[in-house]
Amino acid sequence: MACDTWRDKLDAYLDGELESHDASAVSLHMRTCAACASEAVERVQLKRSIATAGKRYEPSAQLRAAIAKTVSTKPRRRIRWQWAVLAVPALVVLVASVLFNVSVGRENSRRQRVFSELADLHVAALASATPVDVVSTDRHTVKPWFEGKVPFTFNLPELQGTDFTLLGGRVTYLDQSAGAQLLYQLRKHRISVFIFPDHGQSTASLAPMPVNSFSFNMESWSQNGLRYFVVGDVSADDIQALSKLLHDA
Repeated sequence: MACDTWRDKLDAYLDGELESHDASAVSLHMRTCAACASEAVERVQLKRSIATAGKRYEPSAQLRAAIAKTVSTKPRRRIRWQWAVLAVPALVVLVASVLFNVSVGRENSRRQRVFSELADLHVAALASATPVDVVSTDRHTVKPWFEGKVPFTFNLPELQGTDFTLLGGRVTYLDQSAGAQLLYQLRKHRISVFIFPDHGQSTASLAPMPVNSFSFNMESWSQNGLRYFVVGDVSADDIQALSKLLHDA
């Protein structure tokens, strides 16, 4: 069938495994093919359901402690105190190194999870027949629409004289925290801007940095107690240009 080739690429597209030009082609196709768009939304929902189920059944601290108590340990050998004195500093360095690596690994894993979820939200918006709930190119119409729907306020930039066009916005959620998702148009591409309160495990302490580990380029920063994410299948320069407009708004 005509769409078989596109559908074979959907999983790679959603997992961020396509080259940028292939990702752009899939994104453009979904805007004209309701069947592929619907399939993409279903696969995004499946991914998020699996991720939620995985979190739900993570072992608790109590269970980990109970298992640790059942693990038998080898009898300790008596160590001459001279060797112990020499070994303690090395052991301290080793433990500190292990703890640091574990901390860095957890932080990278959490960062990857957050950006992966945002990429899924962006794809779902691209594939949806109604990607925004308030449709307007006027920032003075879009911004007031969010009042009472999200627990914060924000400013939107003036786009006159730029290549960006505001399409509208919708309320979205990240780890049960309500936030704003704004959709912008740049040539034939669409860019999502996510805004959340900068608190909780999902967004707090995420260092400002560009990310290109998916089929999209991303930029994130914290400002006035809010965490901004800009996501799109455009160049890193385009992402930075929109980010600067938002930062200066």
